Amino acid sequence: MLVDSPPPPGVTAPEAAPRRRGALHAAGLLAATGALLLVVVASIAIGAKQIPVDQVWHGLFHYTGNETDVVVRDVRVPRTLLGLLVGAALGLAGTVMQALTRNPLADPGLFGINAGAAAAVVSGISFLGVTSLTGYVWFAFLGAAAVSVVVYALGGSRGATPVRLALAGTAVTAALNGYVFSVQLMDTAALDRMRFWTVGSLASADSAVLGQVAPFIAVGIVAALALARPLNAMALGDDQARALGTRLTTTRVLALASVTLLCGAATAACGPIVFLGLMVPHVVRTFTGPDMRWVLPYATILSPVLLLGSDIAGRVAVRPSELQVGIVTALIGGPLFIHLVRRRRMAQL
Repeated sequence: MLVDSPPPPGVTAPEAAPRRRGALHAAGLLAATGALLLVVVASIAIGAKQIPVDQVWHGLFHYTGNETDVVVRDVRVPRTLLGLLVGAALGLAGTVMQALTRNPLADPGLFGINAGAAAAVVSGISFLGVTSLTGYVWFAFLGAAAVSVVVYALGGSRGATPVRLALAGTAVTAALNGYVFSVQLMDTAALDRMRFWTVGSLASADSAVLGQVAPFIAVGIVAALALARPLNAMALGDDQARALGTRLTTTRVLALASVTLLCGAATAACGPIVFLGLMVPHVVRTFTGPDMRWVLPYATILSPVLLLGSDIAGRVAVRPSELQVGIVTALIGGPLFIHLVRRRRMAQL
Protein backbone atom coordinates (compact mmCIF):
# COMPACT_ATOMS: atom_id res chain seq x y z
CA MET A 1 0.00 0.00 0.00
CA LEU A 2 1.40 3.40 -1.03
CA VAL A 3 1.67 6.06 1.63
CA ASP A 4 2.23 9.75 0.84
CA SER A 5 5.50 11.04 2.20
CA PRO A 6 5.06 13.40 5.16
CA PRO A 7 5.61 17.12 4.67
CA PRO A 8 8.89 18.66 5.85
CA PRO A 9 9.17 19.38 9.60
CA GLY A 10 7.30 22.51 10.57
CA VAL A 11 5.21 22.54 7.37
CA THR A 12 1.60 21.36 7.36
CA ALA A 13 0.20 19.30 4.47
CA PRO A 14 -1.90 22.18 3.01
CA GLU A 15 1.22 24.37 2.96
CA ALA A 16 3.45 21.71 1.41
CA ALA A 17 1.38 21.25 -1.78
CA PRO A 18 1.70 24.87 -3.01
CA ARG A 19 5.43 24.75 -2.28
CA ARG A 20 5.82 21.60 -4.35
CA ARG A 21 3.88 23.18 -7.21
CA GLY A 22 6.02 26.30 -6.95
CA ALA A 23 9.20 24.23 -7.11
CA LEU A 24 7.89 22.35 -10.16
CA HIS A 25 6.93 25.58 -11.91
CA ALA A 26 10.34 27.09 -11.15
CA ALA A 27 12.08 24.01 -12.55
CA GLY A 28 9.89 24.20 -15.65
CA LEU A 29 10.75 27.87 -16.08
CA LEU A 30 14.43 26.99 -15.94
CA ALA A 31 13.92 24.28 -18.58
CA ALA A 32 12.02 26.76 -20.78
CA THR A 33 14.94 29.19 -20.48
CA GLY A 34 17.31 26.43 -21.60
CA ALA A 35 15.09 25.72 -24.61
CA LEU A 36 15.10 29.42 -25.47
CA LEU A 37 18.92 29.52 -25.40
CA LEU A 38 19.08 26.51 -27.72
CA VAL A 39 16.67 28.13 -30.19
CA VAL A 40 18.68 31.38 -30.10
CA VAL A 41 21.86 29.49 -31.00
CA ALA A 42 20.03 27.62 -33.77
CA SER A 43 18.61 30.88 -35.15
CA ILE A 44 22.12 32.31 -35.51
CA ALA A 45 23.65 29.10 -36.88
CA ILE A 46 20.87 28.02 -39.29
CA GLY A 47 19.49 30.00 -42.20
CA ALA A 48 18.60 30.06 -45.87
CA LYS A 49 22.33 30.06 -46.61
CA GLN A 50 24.24 27.11 -45.18
CA ILE A 51 27.25 28.29 -43.17
CA PRO A 52 29.62 25.89 -41.34
CA VAL A 53 29.71 26.17 -37.56
CA ASP A 54 33.33 27.34 -37.49
CA GLN A 55 32.48 30.24 -39.82
CA VAL A 56 29.48 31.15 -37.67
CA TRP A 57 31.82 31.27 -34.67
CA HIS A 58 34.28 33.39 -36.67
CA GLY A 59 31.54 35.84 -37.64
CA LEU A 60 30.45 36.23 -34.02
CA PHE A 61 33.80 36.59 -32.27
CA HIS A 62 36.42 37.30 -34.96
CA TYR A 63 34.59 39.65 -37.31
CA THR A 64 36.63 40.67 -40.36
CA GLY A 65 33.90 41.96 -42.65
CA ASN A 66 33.82 39.17 -45.21
CA GLU A 67 30.53 38.00 -46.71
CA THR A 68 29.96 35.21 -44.19
CA ASP A 69 30.74 37.45 -41.22
CA VAL A 70 28.26 40.04 -42.49
CA VAL A 71 25.51 37.43 -42.84
CA VAL A 72 26.10 36.14 -39.30
CA ARG A 73 26.58 39.34 -37.35
CA ASP A 74 24.71 41.94 -39.38
CA VAL A 75 21.78 39.80 -40.54
CA ARG A 76 21.19 36.80 -38.30
CA VAL A 77 22.05 38.34 -34.92
CA PRO A 78 19.68 41.35 -35.30
CA ARG A 79 17.02 39.02 -36.69
CA THR A 80 17.35 36.73 -33.68
CA LEU A 81 17.26 39.63 -31.21
CA LEU A 82 14.16 41.04 -32.90
CA GLY A 83 12.55 37.60 -32.72
CA LEU A 84 13.25 37.50 -28.98
CA LEU A 85 11.70 40.91 -28.41
CA VAL A 86 8.68 40.43 -30.67
CA GLY A 87 7.99 36.92 -29.39
CA ALA A 88 8.05 38.02 -25.76
CA ALA A 89 5.93 41.07 -26.56
CA LEU A 90 3.20 39.19 -28.42
CA GLY A 91 3.04 36.33 -25.92
CA LEU A 92 2.73 38.70 -22.97
CA ALA A 93 0.24 40.93 -24.75
CA GLY A 94 -2.01 37.99 -25.59
CA THR A 95 -1.86 36.73 -22.01
CA VAL A 96 -2.75 40.13 -20.53
CA MET A 97 -5.58 40.63 -23.03
CA GLN A 98 -7.13 37.24 -22.27
CA ALA A 99 -6.99 37.97 -18.55
CA LEU A 100 -8.25 41.54 -18.89
CA THR A 101 -11.23 40.66 -21.11
CA ARG A 102 -11.81 37.22 -19.52
CA ASN A 103 -11.97 35.98 -23.09
CA PRO A 104 -9.81 32.92 -23.89
CA LEU A 105 -9.99 33.79 -27.60
CA ALA A 106 -8.56 37.31 -27.18
CA ASP A 107 -5.45 38.08 -29.21
CA PRO A 108 -3.44 41.22 -30.11
CA GLY A 109 -5.96 42.05 -32.83
CA LEU A 110 -8.96 42.22 -30.50
CA PHE A 111 -8.43 45.83 -29.38
CA GLY A 112 -7.84 47.01 -32.96
CA ILE A 113 -4.11 47.50 -32.36
CA ASN A 114 -3.01 45.63 -35.50
CA ALA A 115 -5.67 47.43 -37.54
CA GLY A 116 -4.57 50.81 -36.13
CA ALA A 117 -0.95 50.11 -37.02
CA ALA A 118 -1.91 49.01 -40.54
CA ALA A 119 -4.11 52.07 -41.07
CA ALA A 120 -1.33 54.43 -40.01
CA VAL A 121 1.24 52.71 -42.22
CA VAL A 122 -0.96 52.68 -45.32
CA SER A 123 -1.80 56.36 -44.71
CA GLY A 124 1.88 57.24 -44.46
CA ILE A 125 2.66 55.35 -47.65
CA SER A 126 -0.23 56.64 -49.71
CA PHE A 127 -0.52 60.27 -48.54
CA LEU A 128 2.94 61.17 -47.19
CA GLY A 129 5.20 59.06 -49.41
CA VAL A 130 6.83 57.09 -46.59
CA THR A 131 8.99 54.31 -48.04
CA SER A 132 11.48 53.29 -45.36
CA LEU A 133 11.01 50.67 -42.67
CA THR A 134 12.05 53.28 -40.10
CA GLY A 135 9.08 55.38 -41.15
CA TYR A 136 6.76 52.37 -40.98
CA VAL A 137 7.80 51.72 -37.37
CA TRP A 138 6.82 55.14 -36.07
CA PHE A 139 3.61 55.39 -38.07
CA ALA A 140 2.56 51.90 -36.97
CA PHE A 141 3.30 52.59 -33.33
CA LEU A 142 1.46 55.92 -33.30
CA GLY A 143 -1.52 54.30 -35.04
CA ALA A 144 -1.64 51.49 -32.49
CA ALA A 145 -1.45 53.93 -29.58
CA ALA A 146 -4.18 56.19 -31.00
CA VAL A 147 -6.56 53.27 -31.56
CA SER A 148 -6.00 52.01 -28.00
CA VAL A 149 -7.11 55.39 -26.64
CA VAL A 150 -10.18 55.37 -28.91
CA VAL A 151 -11.13 51.82 -27.89
CA TYR A 152 -10.78 52.66 -24.21
CA ALA A 153 -12.97 55.75 -24.65
CA LEU A 154 -15.62 53.84 -26.59
CA GLY A 155 -15.50 51.05 -24.03
CA GLY A 156 -16.63 53.43 -21.31
CA SER A 157 -13.35 54.85 -19.95
CA ARG A 158 -13.66 54.56 -16.16
CA GLY A 159 -16.76 52.39 -16.55
CA ALA A 160 -15.09 50.08 -19.05
CA THR A 161 -15.85 46.38 -18.74
CA PRO A 162 -14.27 43.39 -20.52
CA VAL A 163 -17.30 43.01 -22.79
CA ARG A 164 -17.40 46.71 -23.72
CA LEU A 165 -13.68 46.77 -24.51
CA ALA A 166 -13.97 43.67 -26.69
CA LEU A 167 -16.99 45.07 -28.57
CA ALA A 168 -15.35 48.46 -29.05
CA GLY A 169 -12.17 46.82 -30.34
CA THR A 170 -14.12 44.65 -32.79
CA ALA A 171 -16.03 47.65 -34.15
CA VAL A 172 -12.90 49.78 -34.58
CA THR A 173 -11.05 46.88 -36.23
CA ALA A 174 -13.83 46.42 -38.80
CA ALA A 175 -13.89 50.13 -39.63
CA LEU A 176 -10.10 50.42 -39.97
CA ASN A 177 -9.81 47.27 -42.07
CA GLY A 178 -12.36 48.73 -44.46
CA TYR A 179 -10.31 51.94 -44.65
CA VAL A 180 -7.06 50.05 -45.30
CA PHE A 181 -8.58 47.94 -48.08
CA SER A 182 -10.09 51.04 -49.71
CA VAL A 183 -6.79 52.93 -49.76
CA GLN A 184 -4.91 49.92 -51.10
CA LEU A 185 -7.43 49.41 -53.91
CA MET A 186 -7.11 53.05 -54.96
CA ASP A 187 -3.30 53.18 -54.62
CA THR A 188 -1.43 50.24 -56.15
CA ALA A 189 1.90 51.57 -54.84
CA ALA A 190 0.58 51.39 -51.28
CA LEU A 191 -0.69 47.87 -51.96
CA ASP A 192 2.72 46.73 -53.24
CA ARG A 193 4.62 48.23 -50.30
CA MET A 194 2.17 46.94 -47.71
CA ARG A 195 2.10 43.39 -49.07
CA PHE A 196 5.35 42.26 -47.45
CA TRP A 197 4.74 44.07 -44.15
CA THR A 198 1.25 42.64 -43.63
CA VAL A 199 2.47 39.04 -43.97
CA GLY A 200 4.66 39.32 -40.86
CA SER A 201 8.41 38.82 -41.19
CA LEU A 202 11.66 39.21 -39.27
CA ALA A 203 13.70 39.54 -42.47
CA SER A 204 14.00 43.33 -42.29
CA ALA A 205 15.57 43.36 -38.83
CA ASP A 206 18.54 45.65 -38.31
CA SER A 207 20.12 47.63 -35.49
CA ALA A 208 18.07 50.74 -36.28
CA VAL A 209 14.74 48.91 -35.93
CA LEU A 210 15.94 47.18 -32.77
CA GLY A 211 16.95 50.47 -31.21
CA GLN A 212 13.57 52.01 -31.96
CA VAL A 213 11.30 49.27 -30.63
CA ALA A 214 13.39 47.80 -27.78
CA PRO A 215 12.66 50.59 -25.22
CA PHE A 216 8.90 50.36 -25.80
CA ILE A 217 8.89 46.57 -25.52
CA ALA A 218 11.06 46.65 -22.38
CA VAL A 219 8.70 49.07 -20.63
CA GLY A 220 5.70 47.01 -21.77
CA ILE A 221 7.21 43.78 -20.43
CA VAL A 222 7.90 45.29 -17.01
CA ALA A 223 4.39 46.76 -16.82
CA ALA A 224 2.74 43.48 -17.86
CA LEU A 225 4.69 41.38 -15.36
CA ALA A 226 3.78 43.82 -12.58
CA LEU A 227 0.06 43.20 -13.24
CA ALA A 228 0.11 39.53 -12.21
CA ARG A 229 -1.55 39.95 -8.79
CA PRO A 230 -4.23 42.48 -9.87
CA LEU A 231 -5.16 40.29 -12.84
CA ASN A 232 -5.44 37.28 -10.53
CA ALA A 233 -7.87 39.24 -8.38
CA MET A 234 -9.89 40.42 -11.39
CA ALA A 235 -10.34 36.82 -12.52
CA LEU A 236 -12.56 36.35 -9.44
CA GLY A 237 -14.94 39.07 -10.62
CA ASP A 238 -15.06 42.83 -10.20
CA ASP A 239 -16.78 42.78 -6.80
CA GLN A 240 -14.35 40.28 -5.33
CA ALA A 241 -11.40 42.17 -6.81
CA ARG A 242 -12.57 45.40 -5.16
CA ALA A 243 -12.96 43.56 -1.86
CA LEU A 244 -9.33 42.44 -2.17
CA GLY A 245 -8.21 46.03 -2.67
CA THR A 246 -7.65 45.97 -6.44
CA ARG A 247 -8.10 49.28 -8.24
CA LEU A 248 -10.01 48.15 -11.31
CA THR A 249 -9.70 51.33 -13.38
CA THR A 250 -5.98 51.65 -12.69
CA THR A 251 -5.39 48.00 -13.53
CA ARG A 252 -7.33 48.24 -16.80
CA VAL A 253 -5.51 51.42 -17.85
CA LEU A 254 -2.10 49.91 -17.09
CA ALA A 255 -3.03 46.65 -18.82
CA LEU A 256 -4.23 48.50 -21.91
CA ALA A 257 -1.09 50.65 -21.90
CA SER A 258 1.19 47.61 -21.65
CA VAL A 259 -0.69 45.84 -24.47
CA THR A 260 -0.39 48.97 -26.62
CA LEU A 261 3.36 49.21 -26.03
CA LEU A 262 3.94 45.51 -26.65
CA CYS A 263 1.65 44.99 -29.65
CA GLY A 264 2.30 48.39 -31.17
CA ALA A 265 6.07 48.03 -31.14
CA ALA A 266 6.03 44.38 -32.26
CA THR A 267 3.57 45.02 -35.09
CA ALA A 268 5.47 48.12 -36.17
CA ALA A 269 8.73 46.20 -36.42
CA CYS A 270 7.61 43.15 -38.38
CA GLY A 271 3.93 43.40 -39.23
CA PRO A 272 1.04 41.46 -37.68
CA ILE A 273 2.02 37.92 -36.66
CA VAL A 274 -1.02 35.78 -35.93
CA PHE A 275 -1.73 33.01 -33.42
CA LEU A 276 1.30 33.64 -31.21
CA GLY A 277 -0.49 35.79 -28.63
CA LEU A 278 -3.56 33.58 -28.87
CA MET A 279 -1.97 30.15 -28.66
CA VAL A 280 0.96 30.43 -26.24
CA PRO A 281 -1.14 31.47 -23.18
CA HIS A 282 -3.35 28.42 -23.73
CA VAL A 283 -0.34 26.11 -23.91
CA VAL A 284 1.14 27.64 -20.77
CA ARG A 285 -2.07 27.37 -18.72
CA THR A 286 -2.30 23.62 -19.41
CA PHE A 287 0.59 23.05 -16.97
CA THR A 288 0.67 26.19 -14.78
CA GLY A 289 -3.04 26.65 -14.21
CA PRO A 290 -4.58 30.16 -14.16
CA ASP A 291 -2.11 31.79 -11.75
CA MET A 292 -0.79 34.85 -13.64
CA ARG A 293 2.33 34.93 -11.47
CA TRP A 294 3.49 31.89 -13.45
CA VAL A 295 1.57 32.30 -16.71
CA LEU A 296 3.16 35.66 -17.53
CA PRO A 297 6.84 34.60 -17.07
CA TYR A 298 6.26 31.34 -18.97
CA ALA A 299 4.60 33.20 -21.85
CA THR A 300 7.51 35.66 -21.94
CA ILE A 301 9.98 32.82 -22.46
CA LEU A 302 8.02 30.30 -24.55
CA SER A 303 6.64 32.77 -27.11
CA PRO A 304 10.11 33.61 -28.49
CA VAL A 305 10.83 29.87 -28.61
CA LEU A 306 7.85 29.36 -30.90
CA LEU A 307 8.52 32.47 -32.99
CA LEU A 308 12.22 31.78 -33.54
CA GLY A 309 11.52 28.10 -34.17
CA SER A 310 8.95 29.07 -36.80
CA ASP A 311 11.41 31.51 -38.35
CA ILE A 312 14.09 28.80 -38.59
CA ALA A 313 11.58 26.43 -40.20
CA GLY A 314 10.62 29.09 -42.74
CA ARG A 315 14.26 29.69 -43.67
CA VAL A 316 15.03 26.00 -44.09
CA ALA A 317 11.81 24.77 -45.74
CA VAL A 318 12.21 26.56 -49.08
CA ARG A 319 15.95 27.14 -49.40
CA PRO A 320 17.52 29.23 -50.90
CA SER A 321 14.41 31.40 -50.50
CA GLU A 322 12.44 31.68 -47.28
CA LEU A 323 8.89 31.54 -45.97
CA GLN A 324 7.82 34.51 -43.85
CA VAL A 325 7.41 33.72 -40.16
CA GLY A 326 3.83 35.03 -40.10
CA ILE A 327 2.84 32.30 -42.57
CA VAL A 328 4.65 29.59 -40.59
CA THR A 329 3.06 30.56 -37.27
CA ALA A 330 -0.37 30.43 -38.94
CA LEU A 331 0.35 26.98 -40.39
CA ILE A 332 1.61 25.66 -37.04
CA GLY A 333 -0.75 27.58 -34.79
CA GLY A 334 -4.03 26.74 -36.50
CA PRO A 335 -3.98 22.93 -36.08
CA LEU A 336 -2.33 23.14 -32.65
CA PHE A 337 -4.92 25.58 -31.36
CA ILE A 338 -7.76 23.40 -32.65
CA HIS A 339 -6.21 20.45 -30.81
CA LEU A 340 -5.99 22.48 -27.59
CA VAL A 341 -9.59 23.66 -27.84
CA ARG A 342 -10.86 20.11 -28.40
CA ARG A 343 -9.13 18.78 -25.30
CA ARG A 344 -11.60 17.92 -22.56
CA ARG A 345 -9.46 19.18 -19.75
CA MET A 346 -8.12 22.59 -20.60
CA ALA A 347 -7.00 25.17 -18.07
CA GLN A 348 -9.48 28.01 -17.88
CA LEU A 349 -8.86 31.67 -17.21
